[in-house]
Amino acid sequence: MHATLPLLISSDFPAIRRARLETLQVNLGYKCNQTCLHCHVNAGPKRTEIMDRKTIEQLLAFIDASAVKTLDLTGGAPELNPHFRDFVSAARRRGMDVIDRCNLTVLLEPGQQETARFLADNKVKVVASLPCYLKNNVDRQRGSGTFDLSLKALRLLNTLGYGQAGSGLDLELVFNPQGASLPPEQQALEQDYRQHLAEHYGIVFNRLLTLANMPIKRFGSTLVSRGEFTSYMKLLKSAHLDNNTTAVMCRSLISVDWQGYLYDCDFNQMLEMPLQVDHRPKLHITDLSGVELNNQPIKVADHCYACTAGQGSSCGGALDT
Repeated sequence: MHATLPLLISSDFPAIRRARLETLQVNLGYKCNQTCLHCHVNAGPKRTEIMDRKTIEQLLAFIDASAVKTLDLTGGAPELNPHFRDFVSAARRRGMDVIDRCNLTVLLEPGQQETARFLADNKVKVVASLPCYLKNNVDRQRGSGTFDLSLKALRLLNTLGYGQAGSGLDLELVFNPQGASLPPEQQALEQDYRQHLAEHYGIVFNRLLTLANMPIKRFGSTLVSRGEFTSYMKLLKSAHLDNNTTAVMCRSLISVDWQGYLYDCDFNQMLEMPLQVDHRPKLHITDLSGVELNNQPIKVADHCYACTAGQGSSCGGALDT
């Protein structure tokens, strides 16, 4: 696999600083039941990195001592962590809003039969990957048969109330482009998704999020192999909007890896660019007591242009909506 950090680190991306911390985004491990082309984590069935209970207890101690209100769980497939349900339950008891970034098909895996019901019972927001509403495109990007399994999982979530008006169970879908291009306009694409999924499959959802593909890890390496890396970076830079830097997710979020170490965002985590405060080389969640993050500089490199190009892109979808 081609390393992309050397191609990104020398950057003219504008300096940005942190605002008030609102979200703790936790990577529960890189194990996943899928191996997707666009995955910036290089997740897959053979990955063994999994967050242990001790680290989860350390995270809960930080939550108790902080004003963070949102716990954003990601992976891999976060549901495959054996402590997933305990962590979610503990966060909900503390009044936290919890997000599960779900690939959908994991809900149909052996041992996961009750996961969808658990999510509904605990009013966990589900942010689900569905990179297109067309079968061939999804199967090409995520593996043969993935589309049909994803529809089955979406129907299960709908049956439990997800996406239904007045249920309080939010279901957001996530679109990724097929290749080296920017996402289309989010609101227009959402209407296309809504109409197609309802008419053909009877599926409903609350909102569509459009995310640009990050030129790192598996997708970045593919760009290098195809000779498309330079042209994709030119596209991102040419579409950069300074206004988007005020809304990027890293200003109000910290990313935690499976061992408890801290990063400005999930993408920096994958590039091994740790969050730094007062020249300390690497911070663990247990190091944050008394540390002031507000107004601290955020580590940037050229991959950050994927978050600020065009309508912008973050874990919450387009920035310019």
